[in-house]
Amino acid sequence: MRHKHIGVLDGTVLVFGGPYSNAQATTAVLAQAAVLGIAPSHVICTGDVVAYCGAPGRTVAAIRASDCTVVAGNCEVQLAAGAIDCGCGFEEGSACDVLSARWFSYASKHVRDADRSWMRRLPDIATFDHCGARYAVVHGGVTDVARFIWDSSDDAVFDEEWNEIERFVGPVDHVIAGHCGVPFVKTTSRGRWMNAGVIGMPPHDGGVDTRFALLEQDAFVVRPLTYDVAGAVADMETAGLTQGYADALRTGYWPSQDVLPQGLRVSGFAKG
Repeated sequence: MRHKHIGVLDGTVLVFGGPYSNAQATTAVLAQAAVLGIAPSHVICTGDVVAYCGAPGRTVAAIRASDCTVVAGNCEVQLAAGAIDCGCGFEEGSACDVLSARWFSYASKHVRDADRSWMRRLPDIATFDHCGARYAVVHGGVTDVARFIWDSSDDAVFDEEWNEIERFVGPVDHVIAGHCGVPFVKTTSRGRWMNAGVIGMPPHDGGVDTRFALLEQDAFVVRPLTYDVAGAVADMETAGLTQGYADALRTGYWPSQDVLPQGLRVSGFAKG
């Protein structure tokens, strides 16, 4: 378990997850940081730089050039290891499982060896201090990097993960995570568990804007991200990745709801 302490981050911290090979959204969120005057030292990505969309190489290049902090997601772990799938553990034959085979294969063919080496060096947990509180940043969970944790997850899930985080890095007041793709702030008995959502896909809400968050004083504020959707779709079409996630960029609904809790599923949008 690799841990990186990134220091005392006074001022506003910008947090985002899941660039997902969406070069246009990546450019847009980094532009937001620049407009807001947020230094790279105060910009954090919760992982999965490479995934569903059509520009893995350009997306990795933009993230690396930005010099922001990146926590290893399951996609980084799997690509660095030369694995054959994304490591999400989708049920065999499910829509998520079938669709992931195509985009992961494409991503694997378009990620350079130098970028795999960079992914291999990414921390599993980052910590920082902000306004008198100590934060830990993870991807999904510590028990499993690809663990899906939702606002509706049982209290025992948050307790289990919190215990594992503190076993590796010591006491923390709050946790920032990613992976699930839907932003939320959950007040637990241990502190707040916060998820900024992802910038590479909309949060299954029927809109095309994606999400990032700003940590200001004690507030974790989720904001919409507007970007060049048509450009991202064109990249996917050029890559031949037209089996569902390109439609998600246009419609705001995921091509499969297999992984979603029942309360987040929308009738009529469960596609195989």
